[in-house]
Amino acid sequence: MANQSISDIKTIFKNTPIEKINETIDRYSSDERQGVQNMITQYTKKSINYYKEIERIHLMKHYEQANDQYNHICGIDEAGRGPLAGPVISGAVILSQEEDILYLNDSKKLSEKKRNELYGIIKEKAVSYSVGIATVETIDTINILQATFESMKDAINKLSFKPDYLLIDAITLPNIDIRQQSIIKGDAKSVSIAAASILAKVTRDKMMAEYHTLYPEYNFLQNKGYGTSEHIEAIKKYGPCPIHRQTFIKNFI
Repeated sequence: MANQSISDIKTIFKNTPIEKINETIDRYSSDERQGVQNMITQYTKKSINYYKEIERIHLMKHYEQANDQYNHICGIDEAGRGPLAGPVISGAVILSQEEDILYLNDSKKLSEKKRNELYGIIKEKAVSYSVGIATVETIDTINILQATFESMKDAINKLSFKPDYLLIDAITLPNIDIRQQSIIKGDAKSVSIAAASILAKVTRDKMMAEYHTLYPEYNFLQNKGYGTSEHIEAIKKYGPCPIHRQTFIKNFI
């Protein structure tokens, strides 16, 4: 080991999977060179954070484990109840309880980069996933709460497996023949709901980015349809576009 350059050791640390990093730390712990000791300090912190994250995710499996008599537990959450424009999107996700997806959380607490990364992992590792949509026309016709119910039912119906238990963020879904549990702030308490939250948020953000190319004057790329002062001024200046919710913007036009 003494013959190894610090650069070589740095490459070894960099290429070691985090779950095996403690073995590499032990291997080089007796190397007294300051550069190596700095790496050991750096990767020891990463290891500690990694195992803390595993513990956090296991705590977020509480609701899934408490209902493990059900075969397909589905987390459900929505994105887009509050904006002035665009659809409401619901995610539905059935996760394997045998496998951890680290860093799942309320989508609003994650960076856009982290959400997009987890979006891909969820789609790869979920037992089943889907998104449901309620259009602007539906929102204006039956109101946002009823439209949210419709988008959630749409997501459930698109799953490849019919769930036998639902974990839903803050909502009790009416007129459905599946047992369910509503959890306040569930997207920060349940891995399944957190995954659904990310799926819904990323899907809707991608849609709003596409709408931005059609209606750039409203800057949907940045505001995602929410009522920022810039967005409201654009509505006043240009009038509404086809994806504005008429029942939401009636006080601005």
